[in-house]
Amino acid sequence: MKNDPNYLSCKNKECKTNEDGKCTCSGSIKFHVVNIRSDIEFVFLSGGFLNPCVVGRSTPVSFANPKKPLYGHLSSIDSTGTSMRLTWVSGDKQPQQIQYGDGKTATSVVTTFSQNDMCTSSVLPSPAIDFGWHDPGYIHSALMTGLKPLSTFSYRYGSNSVGWSEQIQFSTPPAGGSDELKFIVYGDMGKTPLDASEEHYIQPGALSVIKAIANDVNSSNINSVFHIGDISYATGFLVEWDFFLSLINPVASRVSYMTAIGNHERDYINSGSIYVTPDSGGECGVPYETYFQMPTAAKDKPWYSIEQGSVHFTIISTEHDWSEKSEQYQWMQKDMASVNRQKTPWLIFMGHRQMYSSCHSLLSTEELFKDSVEPLLLENKVDLVLVGHVHNYERTCSVFQGECKAMPTKDKNGVDTYNGRNYSAPVHVVIGMAGFSLDKFPDQVEKWSLKRISEYGYFRAHATRNDLNLEFVVSDTREVKDSFHITK
Repeated sequence: MKNDPNYLSCKNKECKTNEDGKCTCSGSIKFHVVNIRSDIEFVFLSGGFLNPCVVGRSTPVSFANPKKPLYGHLSSIDSTGTSMRLTWVSGDKQPQQIQYGDGKTATSVVTTFSQNDMCTSSVLPSPAIDFGWHDPGYIHSALMTGLKPLSTFSYRYGSNSVGWSEQIQFSTPPAGGSDELKFIVYGDMGKTPLDASEEHYIQPGALSVIKAIANDVNSSNINSVFHIGDISYATGFLVEWDFFLSLINPVASRVSYMTAIGNHERDYINSGSIYVTPDSGGECGVPYETYFQMPTAAKDKPWYSIEQGSVHFTIISTEHDWSEKSEQYQWMQKDMASVNRQKTPWLIFMGHRQMYSSCHSLLSTEELFKDSVEPLLLENKVDLVLVGHVHNYERTCSVFQGECKAMPTKDKNGVDTYNGRNYSAPVHVVIGMAGFSLDKFPDQVEKWSLKRISEYGYFRAHATRNDLNLEFVVSDTREVKDSFHITK
């Protein structure tokens, strides 16, 4: 209404003058809401965010079925491609079912988390406990087993008492050690409001990116998706997880949706995270690990590996201790050393924070991360390092300790080609451009930086046993703005 001067000045023809000579007028505004299992009130405020004054409020609006099963998303539990985990949210704590394939069923395990599970500090109150809490309802999880890799099945989830989801088709990824894999990777997505709402954190590019990815998934061109940190940006305002899960549902309900933890999921003061920042808003990894149950070894140890097609993925937490004597370092060392390169010729290393970016960090801890972990990458001949955190796209040469050990050459089509047969060092790619406001590049960059793009999009890959074809896709236009490949 503040954008309509004729409304405030009472010049609109709809406005009427009452007996007291005062102008009265009405207007309307539309909101997009998702089923958050609790009543909603709409409150009309004046005075802005700093000095809000309640002018009026609606009567509470209830959802028709607050127990409805919603926001189902898939993940792989191992490298066989024969089992898939489905996780969904409901207002009902009674176990529900997945009905899938040819008459198979699986019963859900039900969990949740409470306000007491969140973090806060006497130094800094947290949204998660002190003013942003919302009851998450119940998180259901069940395993679909007896599947075939690289195959299509249908499923629905719910129960007769609370209702069922629609019938959904999904595809299993190829088994580890098979020849081919098509996958998508990105970081720092979050969510975009579908109305004119203003939130504490808005990621303006998220909607265009998920729409473009959904188009690829619907075209049956993608076997799996990896989201490497800064998942929902709820940061302690717990209701925003529901909006995020709703946003990704067209993709995550169709193919395996694997994740890595980021600073906005885990970090908080005195919580055990290696970065002492309040970035998670007091969530401390609890909602993330509940909604996205990855094949990790234990609670609050969110690192794991998985194989799909010709690729071994080593996925770490940059927010937990990675120093040389840490449990995670020992795991990384063992995991990468154990890779059978005859079975999975490609080794891809993923985590949230970067080792190389032209947008310099102010945190000395990130330099320590690089110093500790980068030698492991070279020692184990990691082909590709994919990270987020910085909100743009940047590709390096084959780099180690800040020096280019090899440069790509142009193939007959003019595409940069890295010679993996004569291994020299990993290629690092920052892909944190999936939603959050973009970071601009400085005028001066290091020699190791070969390609820099500050546009919203995602990273698309096609791995065969001898070739790794990689593309940066701009979400608005679907244009491929950068492409390169690594050969074996």
